[in-house]
Amino acid sequence: MTTHRAEDLIILFNNLFAVTCNTRLIRGGNEPLYLPRSERVPYHQLIFARGFFASALHEVAHWCIAGSVRRQQIDFGYWYLPDGRSAAQQKAFECVEVKPQALEWIFSIAAGSVFSVSADNLNGEATEADAFRHAVHQQAAAYCKRGLPERAALFRNALCDFYHTDTDLDAGRLQLEYL
Repeated sequence: MTTHRAEDLIILFNNLFAVTCNTRLIRGGNEPLYLPRSERVPYHQLIFARGFFASALHEVAHWCIAGSVRRQQIDFGYWYLPDGRSAAQQKAFECVEVKPQALEWIFSIAAGSVFSVSADNLNGEATEADAFRHAVHQQAAAYCKRGLPERAALFRNALCDFYHTDTDLDAGRLQLEYL
């Protein structure tokens, strides 16, 4: 059985991107946060929650999608409302989360770890969880068909090498996990 340690993700990410993108993956506290470099800290900080492996994969996914302008903004310029969102707020949240969760799923497969779609709204108004899960699956399948963003492909390949997993980006594998 493979051990999934956040420290391994930190090393993999930082080996790939600390120099080329001036960005470091950092274990954080209760909430994830992206901080662009500043006068106080000369590198970008991609901070994931509580040392959780899945949180690190998820934050890396957000970073891999963010363009150069977004990477100059705190939390990539996205709004975030905590658990307890209304149905309308949750729908907006889900629209923003489809691509990063699809990448997180692909990263999880590359790492041989378990992935779960997360609506992140346990105390909020109910929405169509199956529709969100389907949207994440469809986006992951589209990534498999069309390819990953460049930084995501580099990170996924590093995960495959480290965890000795299959390097083929196969939508069939997604289908098996989706069912």
